[in-house]
Amino acid sequence: MNTLISKNLNIAVLGAGESGVAAARLLAAEGAIVTVLDSAPEDVLKAKQVVLAENGINLLGGDAAHRLNERFAWGVLSPGIDPSALLVRQFAEAGIPLVGELELAFQRCAAPVVAITGTNGKTTTTQLIEAMFNGAGIPTVACGNIGPAFSSKVGESQRLAAMTVEVSSFQLENIYGFAPKIAVWLNFTADHLDRYSSMQEYLQAKLRIFENQKSDDWAVVNARDNLPPLKARKITFSAFECGADFSLRDDVIYFHELALLPLAETQLRGAHNAENLMAALGVGHAWGLQWEAMIGSIVTYKPLPHRCELVATIDGVDFINDSKATNLDALEKALSSELRRVILIAGGKDKGFEFGSLKELIAEKCASVVLIGEMAERIEKLWGSAVNCHHCENLSEAVHSARALAKPGEVVLFSPGTSSFDMFKNYADRGDQFRAIVQGMSFRGHEKNYVHRS
Repeated sequence: MNTLISKNLNIAVLGAGESGVAAARLLAAEGAIVTVLDSAPEDVLKAKQVVLAENGINLLGGDAAHRLNERFAWGVLSPGIDPSALLVRQFAEAGIPLVGELELAFQRCAAPVVAITGTNGKTTTTQLIEAMFNGAGIPTVACGNIGPAFSSKVGESQRLAAMTVEVSSFQLENIYGFAPKIAVWLNFTADHLDRYSSMQEYLQAKLRIFENQKSDDWAVVNARDNLPPLKARKITFSAFECGADFSLRDDVIYFHELALLPLAETQLRGAHNAENLMAALGVGHAWGLQWEAMIGSIVTYKPLPHRCELVATIDGVDFINDSKATNLDALEKALSSELRRVILIAGGKDKGFEFGSLKELIAEKCASVVLIGEMAERIEKLWGSAVNCHHCENLSEAVHSARALAKPGEVVLFSPGTSSFDMFKNYADRGDQFRAIVQGMSFRGHEKNYVHRS
């Protein structure tokens, strides 16, 4: 039942990013009087002001956004905005209720929701579920944190059997009725410590995915994580622990004692991707699909860029773009899945991660490490006694240095282990620049020694 009535009400949307704009358009289409507020200066927002005005939506930026001159009935908070920001605090002080964009869309969703969260692997798993469902004749679309925003796709839910929604901890902070029919918990490791005061606070935000589930719902969860008791029925998976419903043995995915899928038959590699596959299969099993219907679509799935993406092979050296590794767990998984010696390019924004925890793995896997970004010196102090570390001022210098250090049969792995915002727009911009640098490098030998991967 829709409890967030909007028609003819003054409603504020905080944040003019993708989620905020989608929420504003959804509300305006319902007859609300919508004002979008954003802390960015108005001159930066001019293009968006023009576009939103075409939908009858007012956009205020900068100082104007921080002056509450009218009483709003309620507001929608975009997930990218820190709840401690002035823009948000003024609503709390005025007693104006705020909900998240995830909640707004869920209240308008006519189809059951499959929600996927986890520190790493969310987007891959979300896309796997989308491909599996559509291939098995269960129409769905992937949206949410993966993009496009849930609010921009919820209008299609009348014709769909399910909505497949990637959700982040930020999105879960402001829910009250969000209740997925199937909730997927991929993993939990250190991240976003620049947003949360502690790991426990981050964990509690993530756990809200299960908060409103009932006993006839499903939770597909990683057996390694010690989760509190859940109301929903559980399906467990793990590539590392014994006793889970889905497991990995000799690079084959099993459901109990039934061999389902050799990893080599898919286009994904590594134990971390095996767990993503298991989670998708767990969702299909909870839905009641036959194994054959699930596997037929899963094996054709191709991963998105920036996730252990092989960019090129030059002079016998593979160059791998893992720019999506924005935390230590992702970096650890990329290294652990690599059997060859690695020249690692790492570093970026200081998010408070303890890189020292990877020292033994770095010593085991890496021939050399090339460091960039504001964390470079701190990482070298932690790893310097285990491996040769090299500082570079920018990514281009780092890639060329890594190439000079690499020997045939080795791997240049760009897996930063932290965020990109100190040097790049985002992880995709960072990965795109890495790919362009690699593809633009001159060859040492004959052209046949270069293989471009598209």
